[in-house]
Amino acid sequence: MDVTLVYFEDCPNWLKADAHLRTLAAERPDLHITRRIVDTPEAAKETRFRGSPSILVDGHDIFADADAPVGLSCRVYQTPDGPAGSPTIEQLREVLSRG
Repeated sequence: MDVTLVYFEDCPNWLKADAHLRTLAAERPDLHITRRIVDTPEAAKETRFRGSPSILVDGHDIFADADAPVGLSCRVYQTPDGPAGSPTIEQLREVLSRG
């Protein structure tokens, strides 16, 4: 399964998502993790980037919100503990287990 972490450097939330994905990759050898930086408004528009961090599984944004604006912003995820800058490792584990 191909997982892509899409982010921009000025949003620190990608680091937590990256740590979660590294943990899951250690548990699941079938996960292939890549990282892609989106660093301009033009690139955000071109890739339909809905905020950092975005997590794509086989090219699809697994936490997509069609109403979220496209652009360079930090993304907010709804977690069991309330809004956060990254999905929890449990949320990621659950979504990835479906694939």
